[in-house]
Amino acid sequence: MFPAWANYLLPLIFFLGIGGMTYVPMLVSLGASPQTTAVGYAPVQPVAFSHAMHAGQLGMDCRYCHTTVDKAAFAAIPPTQTCMNCHSHIKADSPKIAAVLESYQTGRPIPWVKVHDLPDYSYFNHAAHVNQGIGCVTCHGRIDKMEVVHQQQPLSMSWCLECHRNPEKFLRPRDQVTNMTWNPQVDAGQSQEQIGNQLKQQHNILDAAALTSCSTCHR
Repeated sequence: MFPAWANYLLPLIFFLGIGGMTYVPMLVSLGASPQTTAVGYAPVQPVAFSHAMHAGQLGMDCRYCHTTVDKAAFAAIPPTQTCMNCHSHIKADSPKIAAVLESYQTGRPIPWVKVHDLPDYSYFNHAAHVNQGIGCVTCHGRIDKMEVVHQQQPLSMSWCLECHRNPEKFLRPRDQVTNMTWNPQVDAGQSQEQIGNQLKQQHNILDAAALTSCSTCHR
């Protein structure tokens, strides 16, 4: 009743079924794993710079070092001169900043290792987010408590879309973007949704359809 080639259908269906049930869950689990999303990635830097000390204990504003974060698409890595503004007078002889002194004397930049590195097919503009009221802590976590900077969030497409679909859940006043402890209920007397909806109108945030358009992030 059946042609000879039909004899191969049963094993083909068997292997495709078993393979599909194995491959698809494995693909999903690996794709969402910390190893893939780089959550927790903390490379060894040429200088053991402590954000917990500088941004936390000393209370330095993020923009003192990352000067372009609210002006350009990228957050600038500070030149050695920025470090020496303080360290030419403070702990100038400390062995911990030997590489900084060498960079300053030779003019060769410190080879910092990038922690948060988006793929080239994704367009991200730091200034566009910071100037619209997205706080540093939203993406980078409590950087003011990190002795060694690590990647706090997955930076995946689904993670970005959480904010792009509902920006009011994340917006804060522009003068609070670098404040790691800002709390809308305590500091503004409103819920996040209330102040977020107000800021969404004030900042002329685009609607979800525009924010989730493919061309917004993939140009």
